[in-house]
Amino acid sequence: MKVEVEVISNEIIKPSSPTPTHLRHYQLSYLDQISPQTYNPLILFYELSDAESNKIEEISNNIKKSLSQVLTLYYPLAGRVKNDRFVDCNDEGIPYTVARVKSPSHVSEAINSNPLPKELNEFLPFKELFPLQEFTLGVQLNIFQHGGVAVSLCLSHQLADALSCIMFVKAWAAIARGEGDRVSRPEFVSAQLFPPVKILKYDPNSGINKNVVSKRFVFDGKTIEAIRSKYAEKSRLEGEKRLSRVEALSSFIWTRFVAANNSNTDKSDKFYAVFHPVNLRPKLDPPLPEHSFGNLYRWGFSLFPMSSPMAAIGRSSFSSEEYGCEAVRKIREGIRKVDNDFLRKVQGGEEEQLDFIMEFGSEMYMIGGELRSFSFSSLCRFPIYDSDFGWGKPSWVSSAALTFNNLVALMDSRTGEGIDAYIGLKEDQMAKLEADQDFLKATSPTICEII
Repeated sequence: MKVEVEVISNEIIKPSSPTPTHLRHYQLSYLDQISPQTYNPLILFYELSDAESNKIEEISNNIKKSLSQVLTLYYPLAGRVKNDRFVDCNDEGIPYTVARVKSPSHVSEAINSNPLPKELNEFLPFKELFPLQEFTLGVQLNIFQHGGVAVSLCLSHQLADALSCIMFVKAWAAIARGEGDRVSRPEFVSAQLFPPVKILKYDPNSGINKNVVSKRFVFDGKTIEAIRSKYAEKSRLEGEKRLSRVEALSSFIWTRFVAANNSNTDKSDKFYAVFHPVNLRPKLDPPLPEHSFGNLYRWGFSLFPMSSPMAAIGRSSFSSEEYGCEAVRKIREGIRKVDNDFLRKVQGGEEEQLDFIMEFGSEMYMIGGELRSFSFSSLCRFPIYDSDFGWGKPSWVSSAALTFNNLVALMDSRTGEGIDAYIGLKEDQMAKLEADQDFLKATSPTICEII
């Protein structure tokens, strides 16, 4: 499917009320500093009734008005980042774009044609997610010629993690519905909990690769449940919390990636570190509410030696199913490492933070040899389908093209049972994964679970 979008208007939206003088300086936290300087994309597709389709101008005006109001709550987003250290909350505003979608002609076509992630970028206010522009946020209203709209945004990862992005949209939609009095005010405490460092000895953009091939694969609820049950039964997880959908699907995708891309020519000293993000809000003491703003996550990781019999799927008697169960155990162990001691070290100030980085790095590099990374990111169980601006909940919520190689982004389908997996790999790796029969059997021919 070819996506053709024509911009028909651009303007700057400013907060409805000026930011008080004492809030003009918003300090980035240490976790903000080490987050990649890219945009987090989100696209929400809505099917409108005939009556609503005749009120596009009214819809656009309501989006602008509510956006102006929510920017008063999320005031750093209307400012400008200075020296990668702080935000000057000067109320200069964010760009709002209205675009006419010439192809496809109806929102249902966009949903059901299974567009490539790079085609979805056409619906975004910033077509390139890296590098960051001067704006921390951009919004675009896409109007389909024969019905439906898509509301998209790009929010700077330098300021906010995925949950912060979702909570921003949730508050914005509530204000648009006239329920602003029910919106929880965001809490900006990240820099107090994780003080910034003066000199960052780490490049947060080191893993960015513009040559990544991104594709979306749909796993329906029944398939995920089957994978989950199989791994839970054979992973000796008795007495532990039940295996989650994300843990199960992550282990499956990782297993099939290894099966498709591992070969006899792999070096004996090659290792992969498999990363999973962990939301820190509920782990802090006291816990933070979900509307706490910023990058409040860290990575749990697991090490996988690629030359071991365990990884040599197809070249030994060690089956992919056994390897999947082993992956489950390792992934769970990695996530458990993000504990109170972990948080204490990250919160310990500049000197202890740098010591912790060295300790973290040494644990991975003490193994020697070649180390590669494979990362998962998940929006599953986040309220992405609660975003009702006054014309109903979205029919589909999507991501876009990925900016990192060896990255899998997981998002719920509308039913909450299936999962859309956006996978970014090198071209040859993607071709091998798509040729893996076990992987293909698990993906659903259904493009999107629409009610």
